[in-house]
Amino acid sequence: MAKVNITRDLIRRQIKERGALSFERRYHVTDPFIRRLGLEAELQGHSGCVNCLEWNEKGDLLASGSDDQHTIVWDPLHHKKLLSMHTGHTANIFSVKFLPHAGDRILITGAADSKVHVHDLTVKETIHMFGDHTNRVKRIATAPMWPNTFWSAAEDGLIRQYDLRENSKHSEVLIDLTEYCGQLVEAKCLTVNPQDNNCLAVGASGPFVRLYDIRMIHNHRKSMKQSPSAGVHTFCDRQKPLPDGAAQYYVAGHLPVKLPDYNNRLRVLVATYVTFSPNGTELLVNMGGEQVYLFDLTYKQRPYTFLLPRKCHSSGEVQNGKMSTNGVSNGVSNGLHLHSNGFRLPESRAHVSPQVELPPYLERVKQQANEAFACQQWTQAIQLYSKAVQRAPHNAMLYGNRAAAYMKRKWDGDHYDALRDCLKAISLNPCHLKAHFRLARCLFELKYVAEALECLDDFKGKFPEQAHSSACDALGRDITAALFSKNDGEEKKGAGGGGGPVRLRSTSRKDSISEDEMVLRERSYDYQFRYCGHCNTTTDIKEANFFGRRPPTWSACSRGTSPSSTACSRTPATASSPPAASTQLCGSGIPGRRAKTSRAESWKTWRARRRPTSGA
Repeated sequence: MAKVNITRDLIRRQIKERGALSFERRYHVTDPFIRRLGLEAELQGHSGCVNCLEWNEKGDLLASGSDDQHTIVWDPLHHKKLLSMHTGHTANIFSVKFLPHAGDRILITGAADSKVHVHDLTVKETIHMFGDHTNRVKRIATAPMWPNTFWSAAEDGLIRQYDLRENSKHSEVLIDLTEYCGQLVEAKCLTVNPQDNNCLAVGASGPFVRLYDIRMIHNHRKSMKQSPSAGVHTFCDRQKPLPDGAAQYYVAGHLPVKLPDYNNRLRVLVATYVTFSPNGTELLVNMGGEQVYLFDLTYKQRPYTFLLPRKCHSSGEVQNGKMSTNGVSNGVSNGLHLHSNGFRLPESRAHVSPQVELPPYLERVKQQANEAFACQQWTQAIQLYSKAVQRAPHNAMLYGNRAAAYMKRKWDGDHYDALRDCLKAISLNPCHLKAHFRLARCLFELKYVAEALECLDDFKGKFPEQAHSSACDALGRDITAALFSKNDGEEKKGAGGGGGPVRLRSTSRKDSISEDEMVLRERSYDYQFRYCGHCNTTTDIKEANFFGRRPPTWSACSRGTSPSSTACSRTPATASSPPAASTQLCGSGIPGRRAKTSRAESWKTWRARRRPTSGA
């Protein structure tokens, strides 16, 4: 565990009374503390599965929503039920939220009956009922800066905004995803940045997560209403629902390409939960059917696969990166315009700066990782290589070795992480032979067959002595077979369609993707770290969250992937399946001591845990 000088914070805690809680939230999360965490109590009260939990700001109240259409407010410190009321919903409750600055008096619920209800807990009455959605309401979001305003995400593809001061019966549509992704898109989750309440994150069906600037959207609509020509448009005019710059997309770089494969395996990619870090600089995304991803909102990076050209070595000729009309590719793949600047690796230099030797303690870590690799303990090897990479980020060999471990393990997303490591190793050492070859294999496994062939040819040119090795010949045969198989399939499609180009997007309005959506997807940013869950990745109720506010340090706990700047202080926790109709609390595991559940941020990681059902 990294050493931190906390003298200044200790002095501020003594001087400022309000600094005590901030100090606790910042420094109470340590590796030993996390290892002691365990079940403290089960709160019995619901007669149906518990779908959602929500802490108040102080962390001394816990609200729960259930399939029994009741909400319960608990005293978690004493394991007592303080209040139980029927919400008026006629279906499962999926989300509960305390309205900010209301003295924990106002609670908002969203349910599968497409309704959003507002309740006054002091009188146990429902004071507002909204029925504007046409499908299940999956998530409610609030913002401290706007105490009378909240938002909802529903499976009708709409994000609605509610202002209790202006209208207590109706809401306005803030974002309509159907205008971008067709009528079949479903909004699943949303959250507001705690440091910038104008920033709204939305998760929906599909691999992309969207960030919106609420203020820009409102200003855009006000300017449209005030414009003298707002009601006069020619036939060719098209009013954009969102202004330029109001939306930013994030996606794990390998998911758009893998989407058809996942669909064939009946694995639905959908964002089940999104949340910002306490300082608002990171976004944690839970992908149902896949893994958990952390996006850095400050230091953004483009997906590596977006930099690759989408070519097709068929009868069509490639001109300026595009196929001629007798080909079948126009540069669009899975909703992405992939750049056509050609796949080129760094040229080998006559003089390459020598690799700095690892210090003795990191050399021991590397040897332990090599031993784990030899014993086919891939996850352990990855964790050890990651530990070494964190301490020696400019060592190409470590990246190359970790890429090999990823490729051997073959979990979802491993080949893409291996591709990232190979490119990093090559950037540090352009003469890294194994990284060049592994890169070609990764491209092939990620279905970039033409790019894999080009990379393999580049490898043979740089390392002619390896051009006829058994591994190189085997990869060449795999690539050739894949290209022939692909061309055969395209010829059959072309024959069936009259010889014209293959349509890459459906003409059906229900699932059509707009040009604006294509551009936004093209400009997406990649993840920083990936977390592999220890339970079923196909659940649609997975919720990982941040844990504490300690400064970022590295730790290998609960990790299965890249080295993390997010320590155990922000350990993602995947949902498990305890008995239904119960709410679980976890404690520190210290005999004779109760966990300090009043620390709101530290306890946000324990979300609703329930058995998957058809209503989830």
